[in-house]
Amino acid sequence: MIRVVVDDIAFVQADAIVRPATATLESTTPSLRRLEQVGGQRFWDGLQVREELAVGAAVVTSGGDLAAEFVIHTIIRSTTEPVSGHSVRRALRSAYQRAADWALARVAMPLAGLGAGNLPLEEAVTALWDVVREHAGAVYPTDLTIVVDTEEEKQVVESFAPEGML
Repeated sequence: MIRVVVDDIAFVQADAIVRPATATLESTTPSLRRLEQVGGQRFWDGLQVREELAVGAAVVTSGGDLAAEFVIHTIIRSTTEPVSGHSVRRALRSAYQRAADWALARVAMPLAGLGAGNLPLEEAVTALWDVVREHAGAVYPTDLTIVVDTEEEKQVVESFAPEGML
């Protein structure tokens, strides 16, 4: 089941939340910084890295005090590689792989790659649906919630949905 909701991702009930991040696990948008505030110390402890992670990778950490038990951090940019549709697709594919590896049935994810100087809304939505379509027959996750910030974003996500996906 796939659904699109307007909500604060920090409070969405799921096994895991996908969190687009930089190669040092920093937030990529102000709305994602809310996860850090709500997640508490256990969430913060999971954000400690010794070296930059590869763009396109995904790592799983504790959700801390979030509604979700786990967070899948998707690396969409680094100091040398800016956000692109390609980096977002690679990172989302990795997120699907982590969900399968950890048998995470209910996953919530925001649009990746948005924000100042990043992807236009339509390109971020296209990247999302490309990856969701590729994994339509996957065992995990079985339930995907796409979490957006506004009704306008919800309408765009729904209008780009491949036939029969919603």
